[in-house]
Amino acid sequence: MPYRILSLTEAADHLHLPERALEELARRGEIPWAKQGGRLVFRHVEIDQWASRRLLGLNAERLQDFHRRSTAKYHDLSSDAAILPALLKPEWIAPALACRTKASVLREMVALADSTGLLCERDELIESLVEREKLCSTALAGGLALLHPRHHEPYMFDDSFVAVGKSVGQIPFGSPDGATTDVFFLICCQDDRIHLHVLARLCMMCHQTSLLLEMRGADDARELHHILLASEEQVIRLTAKI
Repeated sequence: MPYRILSLTEAADHLHLPERALEELARRGEIPWAKQGGRLVFRHVEIDQWASRRLLGLNAERLQDFHRRSTAKYHDLSSDAAILPALLKPEWIAPALACRTKASVLREMVALADSTGLLCERDELIESLVEREKLCSTALAGGLALLHPRHHEPYMFDDSFVAVGKSVGQIPFGSPDGATTDVFFLICCQDDRIHLHVLARLCMMCHQTSLLLEMRGADDARELHHILLASEEQVIRLTAKI
């Protein structure tokens, strides 16, 4: 038994961890693992030693916290359900960003995300945002940008959320039409399914309602929050008619 090779499912069951959390531990090099026939496998003796060292000692609290953060929270993603009320608070809206460059926008939006209390990996988020922008700018025609990390990992956030910023000046951000950008959404989601739903919802709000025009006429975070929620409700009503 000590020399038995365990599959991912068997090892997760043995350690009382979700498979997703165990995969993440392996990816980060925090637990011994190997590849066998292209599969992730674990030696029983090695993970037992790891467990006694990491789970039963002073690191138990840290692992429990990792376990909690490694499971994406449930959100209703049906077409007739509003999702922004669960993901966005007035305190997570910056109505007057004093940024002048793309780099400063990324820094300020990550600082805003950090203020939510839901961001677990600040440095990793900004690095991932930079990587995503290098692939292709997230700026769209109309003066908005839908910032998001290159990869969506549940351990980066305690829950999915959206932060919103509006800059005082116009910023060159790489929009395909060559125009400047002044409205920024930072989408921080625990998995791809939530991310794609939020991305699609925000795109519809920006293109099918007067959201951007109304946002540019507002300077108060609570007013902007109200405008955003009203725009989402309008999109839901429009979708129901189709």
